Amino acid sequence: MYDGAACRWLVNRTNSEYVEYLARTASLSPAFAQVLINRGIKSPGQLDSFLDPSLSRLSDPFDLPSLWAALERIRHALKNGERILIHGDYDADGVTATAIMVEGLRARGGDVHYFIPDRLAHGYGFGTAGIERAKAAGAGLIITVDCGITSFEAVSAARSLGIDVVVTDHHEPVRSGEEASPSPFLLPDAVAVVNPKAFPEAAHLSGLSGAGVAFKVMQGLFGNDLDTVHRLLDLAALGTAADVVPAVGDNRILLKEGIRLIQSGQRAGIRALKSVAGIRSDFFKTSLLYYLLIPRINAAGRIADATDVVRLLTTQSDSEAETLAEWLNGLNVRRQEIEEAVHNEALTMLERMEIGGGAIVLASEGWHPGVVGIVASKIAEKYYRPAIVLSVKDGAAKGSGRSIPPFDMHSGLSRCRDVLTRFGGHKQAAGVGLAEENIPELRRRLSSLVLQELTADDLIPVLNIDAAVMMSEVSIALIDELARLEPFGYGNEEPVLGARNLEVLQPRIVGNNHLKMHLRQNGRRVDSIGFSFGGLLPHLEENRFVDAAFLPMINEWDGGRYLQLNLKAIRPSQANGR
Repeated sequence: MYDGAACRWLVNRTNSEYVEYLARTASLSPAFAQVLINRGIKSPGQLDSFLDPSLSRLSDPFDLPSLWAALERIRHALKNGERILIHGDYDADGVTATAIMVEGLRARGGDVHYFIPDRLAHGYGFGTAGIERAKAAGAGLIITVDCGITSFEAVSAARSLGIDVVVTDHHEPVRSGEEASPSPFLLPDAVAVVNPKAFPEAAHLSGLSGAGVAFKVMQGLFGNDLDTVHRLLDLAALGTAADVVPAVGDNRILLKEGIRLIQSGQRAGIRALKSVAGIRSDFFKTSLLYYLLIPRINAAGRIADATDVVRLLTTQSDSEAETLAEWLNGLNVRRQEIEEAVHNEALTMLERMEIGGGAIVLASEGWHPGVVGIVASKIAEKYYRPAIVLSVKDGAAKGSGRSIPPFDMHSGLSRCRDVLTRFGGHKQAAGVGLAEENIPELRRRLSSLVLQELTADDLIPVLNIDAAVMMSEVSIALIDELARLEPFGYGNEEPVLGARNLEVLQPRIVGNNHLKMHLRQNGRRVDSIGFSFGGLLPHLEENRFVDAAFLPMINEWDGGRYLQLNLKAIRPSQANGR
């Protein structure tokens, strides 16, 4: 085996009669019907909802418990000219959520200020610095976005000063530990807590990002004033994509409608960001969000102060937007340099360690706290283990963890809480703080949990193949069908197809170490390319027949449109009888 040899290839299969039924009923190809079934689409009604994610299909915002109470307090502040402070977070989800609240409330005539904590000076979440800013500004109401669900002391401290707090968040709340309790969670003593994860009846909205929750609050506030709410969709899409939440349900609608606005360039700040990122004004696709826009938005919060990112996202001045976008672009270059240095040091450290089957926990003085999360993500992907990367200063360590799908990082950390000074986040990503002396104990305990909960197979990456196809089924018409699944994202990834027993013809290296060839099956040959697969060329001389996992695509060249397979993995054919 090669490229994908270390993976388990899992082909999703469904009863063939059911696939044929859905394909026939909805006039779809069997391959596309199988892909849809894999995404939970099992009836023509569900099909319409998924393939037409229009604004009319958004959930009722009042499905969020406590939203009525939150809006009552917000309307009171607006009516009485009370100053409101929006307390955000420094990542892309946090700054877009802040911009949604600021722009929405100002559109209602609100006296709105905002505060974005500094990663190094203040740390994550709603705390003393935010309360001091609210007090200095004379605010009578604080609205948190993308934070606050575990800020018990800060909420109480604000209220003791006569400042009310409305918490809007999407992070995991603290469990009460009391099975007989009316609520399974401990919630801060705020005027209202708007968080779908805190209420079982809002489970269908539990995948919202912080920006998504902020958007639902504005959706409730503006009601039938759809024009104002519609203008916030680009911000909601950015936050939704940045926080890697499931691209289904309301999130899918926010992404699809928001990306239209991002493409049209209705917002000065996003126009400027697209320009510095080298994105053509007449072209946009979902992947550009992840690879070009979001890293730039995140750069300020990682290595500088993200306050001006909210200015960028809310300004109506083209010149101000251009200046701020250039600043962010420069920060992103610097962030990449810092990240590369820390990543290289972490890999060198790992080479000297025995990783074993458990978790990876790395720590060092001098590592920039703003990039340890990205480094943890790369290490978790490379070694397919839960990974935590920590920056140490003055005996205290803080950093970020990233997990693999079979392991719940937040749950694992909750069982190590006695050696931590703080933690919070999601199943796949979390922030953590602890005393330097407790790092070995955290490594031991987390590794023990991983080994207890996961099997050997769980620690092998999985290559999920949506449908097994014959080359005769792969066509431009199928590509057009698959395009209806956009926008892609977590939980709705680009579909990967698989085919067995393909004959390799004319393999060669092109460009920067890319592998180009034709793959033939039953007389049908299709052009194929594996980006950065050049090192596999010698293996193809030994294995003339391969299995391939691929994404069919259109290659536009020299005025023509050609079918091409974008190879995701190949291996020696395991089909019987060549």
